[in-house]
Amino acid sequence: MRFIRSIWEEYKILLRSVPSMVIAVFVLSVVLMNLLAGRELYRSDYFCLNTGLALSWISFLCMDCICKRFGAKAATRISIVAMLINMICAVIFSVLMMTPGRWAAYYSSSEPATATMITAGIDSTFAGAWYVVAGSSAAMFASTVVNSSLNQMIGSVADHGNYRGFAIRSLLSTCAAQFVDNFVFSALVSHVFFGWNWMQVLICSFTSMLIELAFEAVFSPLGYRISKTWEDEHVGDLYLQTQH
Repeated sequence: MRFIRSIWEEYKILLRSVPSMVIAVFVLSVVLMNLLAGRELYRSDYFCLNTGLALSWISFLCMDCICKRFGAKAATRISIVAMLINMICAVIFSVLMMTPGRWAAYYSSSEPATATMITAGIDSTFAGAWYVVAGSSAAMFASTVVNSSLNQMIGSVADHGNYRGFAIRSLLSTCAAQFVDNFVFSALVSHVFFGWNWMQVLICSFTSMLIELAFEAVFSPLGYRISKTWEDEHVGDLYLQTQH
């Protein structure tokens, strides 16, 4: 009980210390990327892209900012909060999709049968599947541990307070973590439930990582400015004091 109480107290200080806007963007990106992951942009025998890729880099950029200022443990704990909220949202969506009702798109069709199929399709999209939520959560947890740990380790050697150091620690950790995230999800969900072979799993994990890494590279200057502003304005000093 004493151990649990100490973790709870640290969590309260951490959640008060990390700017609420960053936490909100982090959580929203996790919820939306999992929702949008069900829509394909492109698919071939060895290559698959979904719309969730357009948002997945945001959570990693938020994680990098938090890790630079607050440390790997803080970034991991905020990620766990985001994962829990995502799971709660998934449950809420599933329950609400069981209730009777029609989406607005239902009225865009003049044929009742087609309109019913439209509503059923949207319902199934929001309701999702338990294995997708479970696989996504497992993938995010694994990638969070890799990203936070590697980011802090590289930062202790290469980060001297300038943008170059932030870019090195962010891009290298994101590269490894994004591959882990894509591979774990593809192995647990796409391979088991969708029939992907291991070559598809590996190629999709690698190509998706490159796309997400490109987004991270473009927006890493913004991440650096955010974390640098926190440092200059002494944001989170109370939490950092509890870690010494």
